Amino acid sequence: MKQKPWQLQVFKKSIKKKEKLHLLQKNLDIDSSMVILDLGCAQAILSYFLRAKGGFWVHTDLDFENLKTSQSLLEKNCLQVSEGSLPFKSESFDLVISLDYLEHLENDEICLEEIRRILKKDGCLVLATPRTGKFLILHKLRSALGLSLDFYGHKREGYSLAELEKKLIKAHLLLKKHKTFSGFFSESLELFLNFFYVKFLSSRIQSKSKFRDGRIRPSTSHEFAAQKKTFKAYSFFYPLVWLITRLDKALFFQRGYGLVVWAQKNS
Repeated sequence: MKQKPWQLQVFKKSIKKKEKLHLLQKNLDIDSSMVILDLGCAQAILSYFLRAKGGFWVHTDLDFENLKTSQSLLEKNCLQVSEGSLPFKSESFDLVISLDYLEHLENDEICLEEIRRILKKDGCLVLATPRTGKFLILHKLRSALGLSLDFYGHKREGYSLAELEKKLIKAHLLLKKHKTFSGFFSESLELFLNFFYVKFLSSRIQSKSKFRDGRIRPSTSHEFAAQKKTFKAYSFFYPLVWLITRLDKALFFQRGYGLVVWAQKNS
């Protein structure tokens, strides 16, 4: 039997990615005529599933290593971009999907302005970022554990809804709705896994390549293969991990650590 691509193996055991994908699939309306920009595809784990909804997709990232990894899964329409102007004509896309990308940029406002430029009239942006706020204690714990922003490739921790809406308004993008995901227990386990990988596993890998999205998890097939035994052990305990994260259902009043917004080009 042919083995699944390593990205899909990771996805199968990722609580946070599956929760994010479920939220997006439930709330994304895509038809076959749409032209869609995937801005910041990383290793294409979510892009692979979202693309199945239809439309013509262009997948981009700042990082050439990410694009090589993405192309092994997506096969076509993968393009490297820079942090400045995007290499597309104005009003080229019906939809821009940008997941966990904005917080990695030095100048996020230029990126939002470029997104508005390349969107067609009434075009939409779907943007996912970490959510920040003074009561989100896991951000403070992350710093206490020594996981600085550099490990995540972040230029900032994330955004509050109010902060992000302000930036969208400045770029003439109208916030239409928002949702959160990744509650306290899901985010806590994600943090533990990131810490364990950074402190005990990543140092074993010979590659010193820098990735725009940091070094908190395997980013290439080589890195995944180097941790195959560890991943197999984690897979054994995964049912318990999944069960613990179900406790988030009991905290129905909480807002998650991940933020997704839908915005429309303000003509």
